[in-house]
Amino acid sequence: METIRELLLPAATGGRRGRAVEAALRDAIRTGRLAVGTRLPSSRDLARQLGVARGTVTALYEQLTAEGYLLSKRGSGTRVAPIDEPTPNPQASAAKPQAWEFDLRPGLPALSAFPRAEWLAAEREALNATPDLGLGYPDPTGHPALRAELAAYLGRVRALPTNPDDIVITGGAAEALSLLADALPDQRIAVEDPSHHGQANLLRDHGLEPTGIPVDDKGIDVSALSTSACSVVLVTAAHQFPLGVALHPERRRQLLAWAAETGGLILEDDYDAEHRYDRPALGAMRALAPEHVAYIGSVSKVLAPALRIGWLIPPRRLRDTVARVKEMHDLGCPPLPQAALAHLIATGGYDRHLRRTRRLYRARRDALIEALAQRLPGWQPVGIAAGLHLVVRLPDGTDDVRVQEKLAVAGVHAPALSTYSHTATGYPGLVLGYAALAPDRLRAAVERIASAC
Repeated sequence: METIRELLLPAATGGRRGRAVEAALRDAIRTGRLAVGTRLPSSRDLARQLGVARGTVTALYEQLTAEGYLLSKRGSGTRVAPIDEPTPNPQASAAKPQAWEFDLRPGLPALSAFPRAEWLAAEREALNATPDLGLGYPDPTGHPALRAELAAYLGRVRALPTNPDDIVITGGAAEALSLLADALPDQRIAVEDPSHHGQANLLRDHGLEPTGIPVDDKGIDVSALSTSACSVVLVTAAHQFPLGVALHPERRRQLLAWAAETGGLILEDDYDAEHRYDRPALGAMRALAPEHVAYIGSVSKVLAPALRIGWLIPPRRLRDTVARVKEMHDLGCPPLPQAALAHLIATGGYDRHLRRTRRLYRARRDALIEALAQRLPGWQPVGIAAGLHLVVRLPDGTDDVRVQEKLAVAGVHAPALSTYSHTATGYPGLVLGYAALAPDRLRAAVERIASAC
C-alpha cells in the first residue's frame, strides 16, 4: 500500500486552515485522487507540514474517520477507507461507509469514541483468564460470566430484575428478533407505524406477517392493536423509533392489560434506553409482566454495532425453545468477545463509557436543535431528550421525500420520515442522527440544509 509523506493542500490561513484541509482530504478521497488503502502522514508530520497544531490534524482525522472516509488503527496509522457512491436510499446499510459530506442517518453511535484501549485490555484479560476447555464449543445460551454481569446491569440500569439463566446471548438485536420469530408459529405480528422497515422485513422473512399499528405522541395506539388480529406486538417503548416519543404510562398499562387478557406477547426492543438526557428513563416493561414480555437489548448503540453482541430475555415458557433454535442456528456466539464485555462491565468500564457518551450526545443534540432554531425556525424537533437521533417536523404540506432528495444532491443524508411508514399517513419530517457528528459539523450540516431548502 502506498504511503504518502506530503500532501498538496489548499492555501487557507488562520482558523480556516483545519476546515480547508478537512474539505480537501474529503474531496481527494471522494474523487479517487487518494486511492483506497493509502496511508496518510502521521498527525505530527502533517501538522509540521501545514504549520498548525497537532490537535487540529488529530481532530480532522477523527472527523473523517467517523464519517467513513478514513480507517485508523493503533500501530497501523491512518489509511483511506473504501467508500461507495452516494445514494438517497434512507434504508441503506449502516455497514457500508457512504460518501455523504454530512451523514445524518439515525442509529450510529460515535464510533470514534469507542473505548479502544479499555476494550483491548478487556480482551487480553478475557483470553488470559480463559482455560483451554473454554476454547471449545461454547454454551449456546451465552458465556455464563456475561449473563451474570448483564443480569446485574439490567437490574440497576433498567430496573429489570432477572436471573442469568433467563438470558440468551445473541448476535445483536437482529438475531434476538430472528430467534423469537422462529420460536413463534406463523402468524400476524403488530409493528409500530412508523418504524424501521428492516425489522418488518426480517419478520416477514421468518414467516410472520407484519401489520402496522399507528403511533402518536403517546406511543402505540393500543385500541387499534386490540381490534387487530395480532397476538404479538413489537414495540420500542422507552424511545419509539423513529418518532422519539416514550410510551405514555396509561398506554403502558393498556398494553400490559391487553397481553394479560389475550395471552398476547410483547417484544420490547430496548435499543437505546440508556441514553436519556433530561431524566432517568422509565424502567423496562418486562419487569411488570415477565411472562408476557420478551426483552431485547444490545451494545450496538452504547459501544458499536460491529461487536454483534445482544441479548434476549424471553418468557420462561419460550426460553427452552429459543435456546434450541439458537443452538441449531450457530452453536452459540463467540465466547471471547462475551468474556471481554463481561470484564468491561465488571470493572466499571462500560458504565464510564456510557457516562462519557451521554454527555457527548447531549451536547450534540443541543447543538443540532440550536442550529435548527436559528436557521430553520419553522422546523420543529419532536420527541423526548433521548437517544441518538431526533425527528424534525416540517411545515404541513411539505413533501419530505422531495426534501430528502434535494438534500442528497447537496451531500446531506437526511432520511424522510414518511419512508418509515407502513400504512399510516403522518406529518412530513426528517429523521436526523446526531451522535456521529461533532457540534461544529452538525451546525455546518444545518447550514447546508438551509441553503439547499
